[in-house]
Formats: sequence, structure tokens, C-alpha cells
Amino acid sequence: MRIRPGYLVALALLIGIAPALSQERPDRLPRPDRQERSLQRQDRRPDQRPDQQRADRSESPTPPAAAADSDPQGVLKLLPADAVSEKQVSIDGHPFAYTATAGTLSLYGQSGNRLGAVFFTAYVAKGADAGNRPITFAFNGGPGAASAYLHLGLVGPRIADFGPEGRDGTTAKLRDNPETWLAFTDLVLIDPINTGWSRAARADDAKAFQGVSSDANSIAKVIALYVAHNGRSASPKYLLGESYGGFRAAKVARALHNDQGIIVSGIVMVSPMLETSYQWSGGRDPFKAALVFPTIAVTELDRTKKYTPQAMADAERFALNEYLPTLAGTPPSGERAQEFYGKIAQLTGLPIETVAKSGGYVRSAYLNRIRDQGQTSTYDASIAIVDPYVETPFSSSGDPMLEGYLHALSGIFASYARDELGFKTDMTYTLLARAQWDWGGSGSRPGVSYDLRETLSLEPSFRLLVAHGRNDLVTPYGINRYLLDQIRPPAAPDRVQLKTYRGGHMFYFDDAARRAFTADAKLFYQGGH
Repeated sequence: MRIRPGYLVALALLIGIAPALSQERPDRLPRPDRQERSLQRQDRRPDQRPDQQRADRSESPTPPAAAADSDPQGVLKLLPADAVSEKQVSIDGHPFAYTATAGTLSLYGQSGNRLGAVFFTAYVAKGADAGNRPITFAFNGGPGAASAYLHLGLVGPRIADFGPEGRDGTTAKLRDNPETWLAFTDLVLIDPINTGWSRAARADDAKAFQGVSSDANSIAKVIALYVAHNGRSASPKYLLGESYGGFRAAKVARALHNDQGIIVSGIVMVSPMLETSYQWSGGRDPFKAALVFPTIAVTELDRTKKYTPQAMADAERFALNEYLPTLAGTPPSGERAQEFYGKIAQLTGLPIETVAKSGGYVRSAYLNRIRDQGQTSTYDASIAIVDPYVETPFSSSGDPMLEGYLHALSGIFASYARDELGFKTDMTYTLLARAQWDWGGSGSRPGVSYDLRETLSLEPSFRLLVAHGRNDLVTPYGINRYLLDQIRPPAAPDRVQLKTYRGGHMFYFDDAARRAFTADAKLFYQGGH
């Protein structure tokens, strides 16, 4: 999860990919500032032992003004008590009973003042052995996205149905999800501060949570609180994150390990951004172009109904074995140019004259070509709508997927929480929030390859599953395939897996793709591949 310029997600994910790749270990992020470090400290009472101090931590960054505020609760007063209900869903033709909880967990500052409340929805199987049953903590990305996408599109016991074509927000409704991940894991879906119904006590204090480090530390604290309050310390623990949420998951895993004493068994990432240096910047970079090219070629295969796994493999081989070396060398001429540009034209459906004019860098040309058929989504290049500004060279209508039918998820979830889960509040459910994100300082290009390397090294049973839609031009799967190849443990390569499915950034909104991904995820949780 291209949206209008006001959203920072556009900055994080949609601007492009870096011109140069380094196989060296990424630099560590800058050390957190004083406010961020408050998440990593504990209010200590004289009678506490160090291990108690660690277990009881619930502090958050303390904005200076909040400490002096005699009544800093503000909008948090609109949040009701936790709502607990007993429900069931049919899985594989059999009734599956579970307990649903919609509630909040509070974060406190060094002086004991309540700084914010984080909304969560938990689904826990009835009668299961909590010590052996996995529990998964899930969140979306953005930064600034609530968890309703994964919740109502993939893992929850109820999912959004957007009609026969899967793209009509006006008729959207909820239905049972027979492929809910409750079949193999309990679920806790988390909305970071400033998304969903999660709020700082005062609006001005939200910025203290809006940074790479402070965000990861606050989510790690929420997970630690849930584990402690619900007796899940012995449960195998997993993280599920989409887009920036995949980036977040790697950071949260390290924060859990370092600051909360919680070790995760695995991470599932959906369409993740792993390295900002591969996402932020444009330019005519051969390596970047080669990593993106398979998504363009496979999208054309899907659009023309010619997709086969072999055709996809052929496009990938061409991208690295012929496309990349040619772009990186002296521009071809004569018969060689005709042959090279002709091959690109064949794979992309572009006229050879267009390919030659672009010098083989065809991403923009390809998007322009399919935009002639309507306003195209970069989140899923197979989706196009009528362009309301067809008479102009630029479109201002927003992304057809993210700002189209998926906007209905906000109202759908608010109604679901109120009418079915019993969580009643007058607060607006924020599906996508505007945020000024702290990426770690001017010029910082944070990434998670180093975090994943550390986790794979320090935790020998840890495993990683990365899932991608093959039509996603926001986080093209070729980039992460390359990055994962660099961190995959040589002695146990199956600990890092990458799977691709038809569709885009949120491919799971397609029923067939969701079922296929769920089957792969179930096998992953069971230790297979």
C-alpha cells in the first residue's frame, strides 16, 4: 500500500529506487534522540529487580509539555473499555470457536503520565494450548496505515467482499473468511499511534512516535504488554508486516530481542520495503532497471494472458544476463541495437522505436502506454480506471486501488468493530494518516538487511517468508529477491523464502491469490517450505 502527494507513503515507497547498490553491510541507523531513548528505559522503583524492570516497561517518548499537563488524556477519553466476545467461523467445513477482543493498551512516560493508547484486535482460539499455539502480531505500513488492510483482506475471520470483480467499494460488505489464519495461529492486529483508533494523548505529541526507532520501540512495547497481560510468554511468536510494515517488523524483532527479552520465531512480510536506498531516487541506473524489469515483463504477460512460470523465469534471466550488462556498457548500435531493443519490445509490448528512444529504460514508457487505456495503479499495474483528466498529460485522480475502492475499508472496519465486536467510539477510524516521518536524520537511508542478518545469525531457528505480487511496481519483487539472496544463510537457505503471486502490492484482495498465499503461510508456520 501511489497516493496523493500529501501522504508520506508516497515519499517512502513510490519515488523510485537508488542508483547504486552496495553489497557491504548497511550503516547502523543514527542513535535515537532523547525522546526516542525514553522508550528504551524503565521507570525503576526501589523494590524492583532488573528483570522486573524489563518486564514491566510501558513507557514511551515523553513530550516535555505532556509532563506538565494536569489532564493529558484529551481524545483518549473517547476510547471505551475493551470489548470481548465469543464467536465462531467455519474452517475446512468445521466450526472454529474463538475469542475476539477489541481494545487498547496504554503507553506511559517516565513520570507515569499516559502518553497514548494503541488500539488492537485479537483473535484467540478457544481451548487451544497457549504454550504451543503460535501467536502473530500484524501491522500494515505507510508509514501511516492502519491494520485494516491485512485484517479485512487476508488474515481475519471476517473479510471485505468488493463484489464479483473485486473492485467495487460501493457494494462492499463483510463475509466469513474460510481461509483465516486463525486455522494455524492466534492473531493480534495492531494500529500504530496516529492510525486506526490509536492516538497520542495530545495531537502535538504524536510526532514523538513517528520515526523509525520510536515507532519500532513503541510497537515492541505493545507486543510485550499483550504477551504479559495474556500469559503468552511461552507461545511461538511471529510478526506479519506489509510494505513499510515489513521494514517495521525487522526493526521490531530487534527491539523485542534487545529491550523486551522476547525472541520471535519468524516474520512474514507482504510486499515489503527492505532498503530505502533502493526505493528513494530515480535516474538511469542499470542495476535498478534490471531489478524492476521482470515486474514489467510479467505484468505484460498477465495483461495479455500469456503468463507461465517458464515465461517469468525467462524474463528474469534476460534481465540479469543480457539487459543489465547491455545497459551498463556502451550503448548498442546497428544490428546489436535492433536485436536488443527488439527483445525488450517483445517482452513489454512497447514499440521498438519507444524502447530505442528510452535507451532501454522502459518503466516510464510502459506506464505511459498502459495509461492510454486508463488511469493505472502503480500498486497493481494490471488495474486501470477511466482517467478523469484524459485531456492533460498528468493525472491528479490518485491511485485507482489505494484511493479507490480500498478507501471503503475505513467505514467497513468501524462498523464491524462497533456492531460485531462491541467496540463503540465516536472517534474517527484513520485508515491512512499524514505523518512527518523521522527517517534518522538528513541524508539517512535506513534499511533492514543488517537487522535481518543479525536476527538470522543470533536466532538459529528464526525463519523469514517474503510474499510479493508480481505486478507490483511500488516494491518490485526483483529488488527484494536480490536483497534476500545477499542475506540468505548458506548453510540453511530455506530459512529465507520468497513467494510470488498474481496481483500487485495488496495481491491478497484477489481470492485465488489469498488462498494460495494462506496455504504457503500455513506450511511456513508448520516448518515447511
